[in-house]
Amino acid sequence: MLPTCPDPQTGSAPAPRVAERPESLRLSLRVFLLVCGLSALPFTLITWQVVTDGPLLGVDERISHALIHPNRVSELLSDLGNGQVAVPSLALVAVYVAWRGRATGTGRWWLPPLVAAVLMALVPAIIMPLKEWTGRHGTPVVPPGGDYYPSGHTATAAVAYGSAALLLLPWLRSARTRLTLLAACAALVLGVSFGLVRQGYHWPLDVVASWFLCGLLLLPLGLSCRSRRRSSSKAPRC
Repeated sequence: MLPTCPDPQTGSAPAPRVAERPESLRLSLRVFLLVCGLSALPFTLITWQVVTDGPLLGVDERISHALIHPNRVSELLSDLGNGQVAVPSLALVAVYVAWRGRATGTGRWWLPPLVAAVLMALVPAIIMPLKEWTGRHGTPVVPPGGDYYPSGHTATAAVAYGSAALLLLPWLRSARTRLTLLAACAALVLGVSFGLVRQGYHWPLDVVASWFLCGLLLLPLGLSCRSRRRSSSKAPRC
């Protein structure tokens, strides 16, 4: 139920208005199903190809051989996916958002930062078993082993920088600023991905699979932040 303001003539509050929850829930459900479909299906297809050594891996390896060219710039880009860089960045944003939410009296100010922290903790808990199960070998320029799929550095970057952007979105007033933030987040993740492939640390499909996996992981936080932004924009002003 939405809060109401007193009538300026009578001084009494009008009858409370009921929020249009069914419509918003239907929209959230459509968004949820769309993101799940666009993320889960490609990730499942790529994983199936990796496990069965499918023909897509041949294309993947040829693309990798054409792209590998280690250099200092690509190494620096790949380092942005290190936990020592990405996780503290998310922590700083989470602390700022929690502080600002509490200072402004936002309801459940602690929830989005908590969700972001849980998502970040889930990355190794999900990636490591997948690496052991798929057992995909690395490119010729990395040490032999079977723990390269999916890319943990890409997942760390996508969840850390993606969560940071989603946490900040409700606090940005203009659509242009929000688009700039999302573009910067995408550029960071793409930069890390390019650096990993360019250095030969991962096959391209290792990186792409992590994109789709992280799309699923970020979905709860994205829906939460979207609902918070919609609620704040509809709040009446006395």
